[in-house]
Amino acid sequence: MDIGIGLPVLHPAPDLSIVDWARRAEERGFTTLGATDRLVYDNYEPLTALAVAAGATTRIRLTTTILLAPQRANHALFAKSAATLDRLSGGRLVLGLAPGAREDDYLAGGVAFQRRGKLLDALLEQATRQWQGDGDIGPRPATPGGPPLLFGGFSQPALRRMVAYGRGWIGGAQGVETFRSLVPGVRQAWQDAGKAGRPRLVATAHFALGPDAEQRLHRRLTDYYTSGTYTRKSIEAGLAGPEEIAREVAAYAEAGCDELVFFPHGGGLEQVDLLAAAVGW
Repeated sequence: MDIGIGLPVLHPAPDLSIVDWARRAEERGFTTLGATDRLVYDNYEPLTALAVAAGATTRIRLTTTILLAPQRANHALFAKSAATLDRLSGGRLVLGLAPGAREDDYLAGGVAFQRRGKLLDALLEQATRQWQGDGDIGPRPATPGGPPLLFGGFSQPALRRMVAYGRGWIGGAQGVETFRSLVPGVRQAWQDAGKAGRPRLVATAHFALGPDAEQRLHRRLTDYYTSGTYTRKSIEAGLAGPEEIAREVAAYAEAGCDELVFFPHGGGLEQVDLLAAAVGW
């Protein structure tokens, strides 16, 4: 199982360099740099943050985990931006996409919340055509046909998009048991659609290590999530010690996960080294 690490993009500390973080993550052997998306929050825009990380690295993948794609209302411009990042990074971009469930993000962006599913479908149609060279809009992405797409969520529309456009599925950070319970449905949808092979399965997890790790994790997750049930499950699934992380890595691998991406909550650059040590590197 591959192990990735998220960029410190949530409540980013002014003195914590994304460039230094990305370089350290690549040096320590992480397979992916992740970036998550919100509009009404103090976080870096994912594609911009990953572009900065791309210029500081040469091998590590650059993954949106996930991007609120319907917020990108100009679909041709979105496809151009993604193709540009994929081209400049040498084909390292992976796009995890989902509509999102927070209405405040859509209200702030002037995008109709109730139409977000239809907007995502339209974006996918435009982007895939553009990436395949249909029309005059360039550049062509380095990855033939465009960056690999992963889809978040477990609704029927999410699974429909996955089998129509995607390489796989990306799960939320509610723990390995939730992941394990959803995987059979994802694989069944893939099989029912007559897709070859198996879908790529990616999971995410929240972590904090070092002094005050539990307090940092609880404080930041409470601030980030707004739903009571979702917040509780996320806090319960959060990992604040090396033993917990080692157990979770083994459990996700056993559950069939192809890549697990850990998102940091507080601390500095030492979090990259502490996580590497916790997973046994």
